[in-house]
Amino acid sequence: MKVYIKTYGCQMNERDSENLAAQLKLRGHEIARTEAEADVFVANTCSVREAAEQKAIGKLLRISHKKKNGFPIIGVMGCMSQNRGSEIVKSVPKIDFIAGSRKTPYVADYIEEIAKRRKAGIIPQDPQKGERKKWKHNDAIINIEDDETSHNLIKLHDFSKSQICANISIMQGCAMKCSYCIVPKTRGIERSRPMEDIVNEAEILANSGAKEIQLLGQVVNAYGRGEMPNVQGKSPFVRLLEKINKINGIERIRFVSPHPSFFKEDLIAAYSSLEKICEYAHLPLQSGSDRVLREMRRPYSAEKFIKIAKALKASKEIFSLSTDIIVGYPNETEEDFLKTCEVFKECGFDMAYIFKYSPRMGTVSAELEDNVSEDEKERRNQILLEMLKKQSLDFNERLVNTSQEVLVESKAKRGLGNLMGRTRTHRKVIFKAPEELIGKLVSVKIISAGVSAMDGVLE
Repeated sequence: MKVYIKTYGCQMNERDSENLAAQLKLRGHEIARTEAEADVFVANTCSVREAAEQKAIGKLLRISHKKKNGFPIIGVMGCMSQNRGSEIVKSVPKIDFIAGSRKTPYVADYIEEIAKRRKAGIIPQDPQKGERKKWKHNDAIINIEDDETSHNLIKLHDFSKSQICANISIMQGCAMKCSYCIVPKTRGIERSRPMEDIVNEAEILANSGAKEIQLLGQVVNAYGRGEMPNVQGKSPFVRLLEKINKINGIERIRFVSPHPSFFKEDLIAAYSSLEKICEYAHLPLQSGSDRVLREMRRPYSAEKFIKIAKALKASKEIFSLSTDIIVGYPNETEEDFLKTCEVFKECGFDMAYIFKYSPRMGTVSAELEDNVSEDEKERRNQILLEMLKKQSLDFNERLVNTSQEVLVESKAKRGLGNLMGRTRTHRKVIFKAPEELIGKLVSVKIISAGVSAMDGVLE
């Protein structure tokens, strides 16, 4: 069978999709390049915002009415499956299976089971003869139950694709209680993989040509919390970083998505002591107002956050910080917003994801009145975006006329003969060079800088 996987949302979802693709290939199936040629369509969904779910539902409806010569097997996996479960069948009646976020390792089983049912005539196949009018709700495979082992099963990689920069899922779930966030509901209980399993996976990737490893988790720097001890003042996460730092062939280490509360002294010190950890961190602020942070159930103050940001920046000569911001949270005043602007400037964020608050059903904040107008949310959003442009450009201009180590990732989208790579600070660089340098570390002199990328010349 040919399977097309459509992935929405975060890097954890991208990793789950890659694991599924690798599993299907091992079973003799093919990953389709387009939806049109697929026998199976799988949507790996996101639930962070209502709009993300509606986008996936729209796609599923179009797919279910598109196939002319027998409809494809249609399945849903990921966060929307966990959040909405069997309700999805009401929106898209032709769904064949719904796999919750803890059941993604079993999606290949569900696909093959549905195919067997069709072959046996248990499920109607001809859209011209009944269009599933005889379809019963219990014909769909629906499994959103918890699974205590699923986090250990996301370890397959699709080596038919470039693995220059490879992702490793080190944990699943989230135990935080942020008032606006649906992730604890959709991703479940926080569980961590055994350290040696992760190290073995990194070694396999290194032997296959990976130069950069990115560790993934909903709260990645809380890895091992409550499951593994601290040793000599070092958390399980820092000890994992130390082990990966020793792997031959791995040149760079990154991780997402961390939480400020788990940037303890040992992790900050690791940026100085472990040479492979890149000079970049994602540090989600959300708000610079202590009052709003308390309402959001974020367990840190603006002062504490700034202290962490400054400590990270002090660890290296040049250090890039990105963040997440929510504007227009219920009851956010102009004073609250201005405090966010102050922290944003003081921390010098050069990359950011800035969102206008929207209520998410199933969260604590959804019970509050959404009382900041859309116009006001947009105004605040634009102010921060303008600040971000300036700070990003200022950061990039600091690199002009310097030599930067660049990991060459791919051909550049613009211009023949151009390649694209990233600095250790995660900045994109475009430069002319032969294609055989893809996957290599090279020295590039930066000659000009824009807001989102820099131009360079190979040295």
